[in-house]
Amino acid sequence: MDMLKGEQIAAANLTDWRKLAQGLHARFVVDGFSSGARFVVAVGEAGDALGHHPRVSIGEGHVDLELVSDDAVYRDGEGIEHLVEWVTRQDVDLARRITEIAADQGIVADPASVSEIELGLDTTRSATIAPVWAALLTGSAESQGRGSPSDEVRDATARVPNLWFGDGDGDEHETARQRFHLEVYVAPEVAEQRIAAAVAAGGTVVDDRDAPSLTVIADQDGNTGVVCVDVSAAKQE
Repeated sequence: MDMLKGEQIAAANLTDWRKLAQGLHARFVVDGFSSGARFVVAVGEAGDALGHHPRVSIGEGHVDLELVSDDAVYRDGEGIEHLVEWVTRQDVDLARRITEIAADQGIVADPASVSEIELGLDTTRSATIAPVWAALLTGSAESQGRGSPSDEVRDATARVPNLWFGDGDGDEHETARQRFHLEVYVAPEVAEQRIAAAVAAGGTVVDDRDAPSLTVIADQDGNTGVVCVDVSAAKQE
């Protein structure tokens, strides 16, 4: 099944869901754990009917869901097809059904509260070092390149954040520099607030050339993190 482009996801008008990194994310507010469990059972039955299921995390007052297909078809610039983890039509269809279930049970969504963390590591030798990180993070060599045409490391059960590799400059440095950084995916409507909170806490915006998609924040020691927004998949007002 073809992966959906950002504008296709935006056109679906999934008001309870936000596109973060590879998948659709939603948080539903529940009265307690038992209420959440009943909601998850109904979601599971809907998934059984469609032959597709979300990743689920349940807490005392919330249920977090992620919808992503592990067999989405991506065609590169040469027309070669790759199977990747991404949003497809089946994710959109199930998202709509879950929203209906929530409404039937009197459960409301809190889309602004969703978040996703990924790790970034700058290197010119991703093929060389990726096996080490695949083994360290997941214990499985199969995690290298899973759901991605690159060397990115992804755990099949989502126990740990995805690790992707950025381009390093290939030069040796006399002084230590940061190679790892965090990428924090947030809903579009809270990005400015998240950045302002980091700045108020002592952080500095060091690169906003690609804002609002990417805004780089540095702490007082110069360590950087990135606030990420999937602008292409956000509904335009």
